[in-house]
Amino acid sequence: MDKKSMRIGVLMGGPSAEREVSLRSGRAIKDALSARGYKVIALETWLPTRQELKSAGIDVAFVALHGTFGEDGQIQAILEDLKIPYTGSKVKASRLGMDKVASRMLFKKARLNVPDCHVIRNGARTRKKLWTPLVVKPSAQGSSVGVSIIDNLGELENAVAGAFMFGERVLLEKFIQGRELTVGMLDDRPLPVVQVVPKRRYYDEVAKYTVGMTEYLCPAPISEKEAKLAQDAAFKAHKALGCANYSRVDMIIDDAGKVFVLEINTIPGMTELSLLPKAAKVAGIDFPELCERMLDSAFI
Repeated sequence: MDKKSMRIGVLMGGPSAEREVSLRSGRAIKDALSARGYKVIALETWLPTRQELKSAGIDVAFVALHGTFGEDGQIQAILEDLKIPYTGSKVKASRLGMDKVASRMLFKKARLNVPDCHVIRNGARTRKKLWTPLVVKPSAQGSSVGVSIIDNLGELENAVAGAFMFGERVLLEKFIQGRELTVGMLDDRPLPVVQVVPKRRYYDEVAKYTVGMTEYLCPAPISEKEAKLAQDAAFKAHKALGCANYSRVDMIIDDAGKVFVLEINTIPGMTELSLLPKAAKVAGIDFPELCERMLDSAFI
């Protein structure tokens, strides 16, 4: 069947703290594919059920659900049960990408640099010697939800309590001073490196989704050697988790030129401020073409 005769459902919304971002991503994808002549419907949902997906009568799903239920393998498993082709990474890679603890272990196994880290479960206290500054983050959230940076251990209790609002495990991660980079993957190959320069202390929710709060430099103003290190790290991280076709890998390069992988996003944002579209544009790929190439991943 010709792809343009298929009924494509863009799944957006979802139950996570990233719902609004997902809606913006999904609407942008729908508009772009519609402009390319595809038959596209928007499936705005909280928790898409098997019956809802069956009733929609779609031939393929473009998954634009961020966070819980979208990036953790749950919707992918349902779509596989229904034998509906879908975009992006499969069940296992999605679960691993959403789980910062599991993905970190695989990054280390792939000999990638990751920040020193300690993991605690809800209700537990840490007796480990900790560093400051310290990044406190939930183990299974995106868009910097629940993340904070503390400069003294007197702030730890409140920061941990805030992170536990979004999951049962929290990472206490050594803060790496350096430049924030991100590398998008498309067709399993790295795109140009983006440097993220927030006007706040770090790239938090406000900096990510408020126009004018962050400067994006692409190609990043780094040396050719540093760019290759970042792209190689992104490729290895993408492969370590078994991701399919596209992802986005966030990292820090310190003052000595050492690249630290922070996390991977199996369903990158596709809003007007999102990083994957910015990198693709520098590579000569406009937004509609990017969406079309991401759609192709459902048929591989």
